[in-house]
Amino acid sequence: MAKSTVKIDGLKELERALSNLPKATGKATLRKVLKEAGEPLAQSMRSLAPKDEYHLSESIDVGTRLTRRQRSLHKAQGGGQDFSEAFVGANNPAGVQQEFGNENHTAQPFARPAWDSQKNNVLHIITHRLWTAIEEAAARVAKKAAKGK
Repeated sequence: MAKSTVKIDGLKELERALSNLPKATGKATLRKVLKEAGEPLAQSMRSLAPKDEYHLSESIDVGTRLTRRQRSLHKAQGGGQDFSEAFVGANNPAGVQQEFGNENHTAQPFARPAWDSQKNNVLHIITHRLWTAIEEAAARVAKKAAKGK
């Protein structure tokens, strides 16, 4: 499988701008944008997922929480140390079987093709919408400070 590289300029500036916000506000702002950016990917995954297989397409969602098992696997792979994360995928064990296949069932990938078609859109939403969201949050924080609260 060919390795692909993506270069995004301006992430250090985004991180610096987020760090100027109160921690809870920065996390909430980033989480909101990550969920918003993940939605086109989830929609593409839903459209590509087989419709007759175990309600798979209905289980595809964007979220920030994982099940206990998913958390332990994520942590074992070095995840969970980030400021904020969002996840897009099927909350249905049949998703893995559909994506990769097994001895009784050939693979019917839906997640990887969805990512391949939506990755540029997702990254564009994150980089462009996050600036706007940070500016809006900073304005709210400044307005609240001006009121003396």
